[in-house]
Amino acid sequence: MQHTDLLPRDAAVQLIDPDGRIVDDERYALPRSEALLAAYRGLVEGRRINDQASALVRQGRLAVYPSSHGQEACQIGAALALADDDWLFPTYRDSVAVIARGVAPAEAMVLLKGDWHSGYDVRAHRVAPQATPLATQLLHAVGFAYAAKRRGETTVVVALCGDGATSEGDFHEAMNFAAVFHVPVVFFVQNNEFAISVPLSRQTAAPSLAHKAIGYGMPGQRVDGNDVAAVLAVLGDAVDRARAGGGPTLVEAHTYRMQAHTNADDDTRYRERAEVQAWVARDPLARLRAHLTSVGALTEELETEYADGAEQTAAAMREALNTDADIDPEDLFRFVTGSRSPQREEQWRMLSGEIERARETAGGAR
Repeated sequence: MQHTDLLPRDAAVQLIDPDGRIVDDERYALPRSEALLAAYRGLVEGRRINDQASALVRQGRLAVYPSSHGQEACQIGAALALADDDWLFPTYRDSVAVIARGVAPAEAMVLLKGDWHSGYDVRAHRVAPQATPLATQLLHAVGFAYAAKRRGETTVVVALCGDGATSEGDFHEAMNFAAVFHVPVVFFVQNNEFAISVPLSRQTAAPSLAHKAIGYGMPGQRVDGNDVAAVLAVLGDAVDRARAGGGPTLVEAHTYRMQAHTNADDDTRYRERAEVQAWVARDPLARLRAHLTSVGALTEELETEYADGAEQTAAAMREALNTDADIDPEDLFRFVTGSRSPQREEQWRMLSGEIERARETAGGAR
């Protein structure tokens, strides 16, 4: 492979413009209407999940929620680009992608509620636990993909991260290992312009994050992260390349974080409202709706069906999170190791004694 083949394009790949018009591309074909309708259904559900989760934070049912409002095309594209046997390694902001892979919304929210590190069966869904530290999941993703390669499996791993993660040492280590050992992994960077309050210009001087790929000997590509058709095409190509033995790819999606970093963040301190408002016209949901409507693929009946389905998902999430969890304090010790050491057993006896005394005190006070 020539070094020029590793460089990304000067402009991000786009197949549908913000007004819903088709953009011809010499390399990437527009996905079929069936695939785009499935993606649109995912976008509608993803937007509703984001809105509902944010409301649950305000109600005290979730401790925190990092919204992906405006980034749903990346979320749905990442989930749909994978085959059933492939794996997704998400970040804390990728709940919509996790749910799109089949995880029940209430289970996907357990981490953000504060009950468990992961509320779902990772093996059943082939989705790794959501990672809150930046870039640590990239090393895990590469290790998993390398193991699959050693076993002779056809598994491909898509590892999600944000632009802030590219400033971490773990990002470098994961990229370098993946390229040297020709690992079947796709690094998908959702460049939403800010690492909390730090703009991209203070993170890198590279022409783009995708340009970093050539330094490791892997191809890089840029895609319009608000165009789900382009995301599906570019990620699909990278996944197919990895499955065929072509090794890793770095894909950078240009998108924008429309809402605050989390509910604990005041984004008005580091960006102007006019900047946020400028991205409203690039909304991935409105863009795909305009295209599908213009070609006659999206009917009023389908719109109603998708909206009703999304509302049912939101209602199920509300009902599950409005139910207090039955917490067993011994779980703090039960799942740390395969067998409990004498020291840990002593710790549990100490805690259980304190709990019992507290109950007796509370009972006596009544």
